[in-house]
Amino acid sequence: MFKKIITASIFSLLISQSALSAPSGVAIRGISYAGSGCPAGSISGRLNNDSFSLYMDDFVAEVGRGVPMSAKRKNCMLSVDLHVPSGWSYSIAEVEYKGYVSLDRGVTATQSSAYYFQGSALTSRLKTDLRGPLNASYKIKDTLGITAQVWSPCGATRALNINAQVSLQSSSRSAAGYITLDRIKGSVEQIYSLKWKRC
Repeated sequence: MFKKIITASIFSLLISQSALSAPSGVAIRGISYAGSGCPAGSISGRLNNDSFSLYMDDFVAEVGRGVPMSAKRKNCMLSVDLHVPSGWSYSIAEVEYKGYVSLDRGVTATQSSAYYFQGSALTSRLKTDLRGPLNASYKIKDTLGITAQVWSPCGATRALNINAQVSLQSSSRSAAGYITLDRIKGSVEQIYSLKWKRC
């Protein structure tokens, strides 16, 4: 069951510079979530002047000796309840990831997200691979092309669903690795940039 935890007061929107500004009256009413990478109570948010950010405290995937197979892939399904004024439609233009990876040779970490609007069969995907040997912080900004953007239906309220995932593949049972936000907090931050148009 999804747990509703986030209200409009702790999020704002990162607006694409090439797109129209957000119309007045836009509000994030709440976010529900569930998944192996986001157990109850593990998600928090941060308010910036121009961003909508999520932190997932237990969103860590790992491989290596003694690590269960179930730990190599973690996902979190998020449902964003966004109020959009009549006459406007929006899409995600880009997603920014910040994190930390420690990968032996032969280990590949993948961070990805797929998003779609409730009731729609259209899905857009963003994906980045990081290959070992690697032991460093990372910052990735994935930008969707115009043809890959999925727009919210005009004149209807539909939840934006985001399926975020981190996973690891290893060419050897002895090779180890993990992917997370940083060495201290162990979180994954995703910043979603929204693009607007009039219907």
